[in-house]
Amino acid sequence: MIADFHFLRPWWLVALVLPPILVWMASRAGDIRDRWKAMIAPHLLDSLVIEPDRGNRLAPAFALAVVLALSVVGVAGPTWRREPPPFVSDTASLVIAVDLSPTMDAKDVSPSRIERAKLKIHDILTARSGARTAVIAYAGTAHLLVPLTDDAELILSYTDALATRLMPLPGKDTAAALRLADQLLEEDGGSGTVLLLTDGIEKGATDAAKGMEGGLVVLGVGTPEGGAVEGGAFAKVDLEALKAFGSNAGASVATITDDDADVRWIVQKVATNFKRQTASTGDRWHDLGWWLLIPVVLLFGLSFRRGWVTRTAAILLAFKLFVPQSAQAGTFADMWMTADQQGRIAFERGDFEAAATHFKEPLWKGTALYRAGKFQEAVDAFGLSDTAEAWFDKGNALLHLGSFEEGVTAYQKALEKRNGWADAEANLALAKLLLKQQEDNAEPDQPNEKPDSIQFDDKGKKGKTGTVQAAAQTSEMWIKNIQASPADLMARKFAIEAEQEKGP
Repeated sequence: MIADFHFLRPWWLVALVLPPILVWMASRAGDIRDRWKAMIAPHLLDSLVIEPDRGNRLAPAFALAVVLALSVVGVAGPTWRREPPPFVSDTASLVIAVDLSPTMDAKDVSPSRIERAKLKIHDILTARSGARTAVIAYAGTAHLLVPLTDDAELILSYTDALATRLMPLPGKDTAAALRLADQLLEEDGGSGTVLLLTDGIEKGATDAAKGMEGGLVVLGVGTPEGGAVEGGAFAKVDLEALKAFGSNAGASVATITDDDADVRWIVQKVATNFKRQTASTGDRWHDLGWWLLIPVVLLFGLSFRRGWVTRTAAILLAFKLFVPQSAQAGTFADMWMTADQQGRIAFERGDFEAAATHFKEPLWKGTALYRAGKFQEAVDAFGLSDTAEAWFDKGNALLHLGSFEEGVTAYQKALEKRNGWADAEANLALAKLLLKQQEDNAEPDQPNEKPDSIQFDDKGKKGKTGTVQAAAQTSEMWIKNIQASPADLMARKFAIEAEQEKGP
């Protein structure tokens, strides 16, 4: 802590020369003998001048000097503690990569390796309630299943449908899964950990793991004795390969247990990685200078003189009587906070409509309108910004309105501005799928209408309390409101992505 102590605005410390100058000027101004010596004869001056107690005379000056010194130190911004960036959760992010290669159907653990892995995901989400988690599925290819979100219900609705048959290509490409996970954490801009739920790791994955910024944890699913796989094959967990990977890549490795010991181990590793990363990486420093306001206020109490209390009370009373209540609240808030800061407070209280009226920044305003269920207004707000995040969120809002063709265009614009953005690519694939279903369901001689299978619940209207995270805040939120089979959506999505990768 002492080694980290510094000032955020050290140039303000130059103003510390003012307090001693103030005391010196007060001592000179209070010298009565010096003021009368030119008018009264020196032999009479001692008898005619009655000087007050020197200590009492300088006490107000000393008090004001101390107040000024404390204020200068506070403005200089003393700090020794880091803080996460604004509008970003301070909980550790976790990306779970689930192996869906055919060997995960082995039944050496009950009911099967993949089913046991899904149960462990349930337990991990319960143990990390409110923390941000993403899920990747991989076999011969790697695909984003759910982006980083704190919505456990959304994650479970998709992970419960995981099955090896969903993957378009067999095999095991752990390196691709690690690269996708690292990309997710890098785009999120926060510290995090990648968890591999697998029964084996190929040698080529080590190089991909060495370049990762976050922590890496591996949970081996299965037993060394192995189990039968459909088709008469027999699969064992390659513990030696897992240990070698852990040693070469600096990963923590363990095997699955029948109790929750492995879950507790994973949660502890995630928390440890988070503390280590936030202690050494570029989070903002927390300005602790405001604590000096407390002694400053107490010392200012000593500066009160006769009449000042009465005048202050009269001003406050006149303000209370003659200024309308609404104007009082707004004026007081405007004195201390910007419109965006007031919007953030309303957003964190869950009052998204009030937040939208305060926010001036288009992306934040659009996010608040989105949470309030005002999707058309959110589209208009996102349209004021030409960033990749704005186009991405605009696409999400358009899908809520059933405007799938415009949503496809919005995601394509987002990808033009941020090439290779996994979230936008995933949403674009699903938007194209929904557009194709809409066109297939339309009558030949009639204009396209919204398909009956697309429905939205009331969750978007009620909103959800949380911290503002701009594009991440609305990322794939529309998916959880679409009433469709998660397994069918995932299979089609994975197939489309595999075809896109094969094309280049």
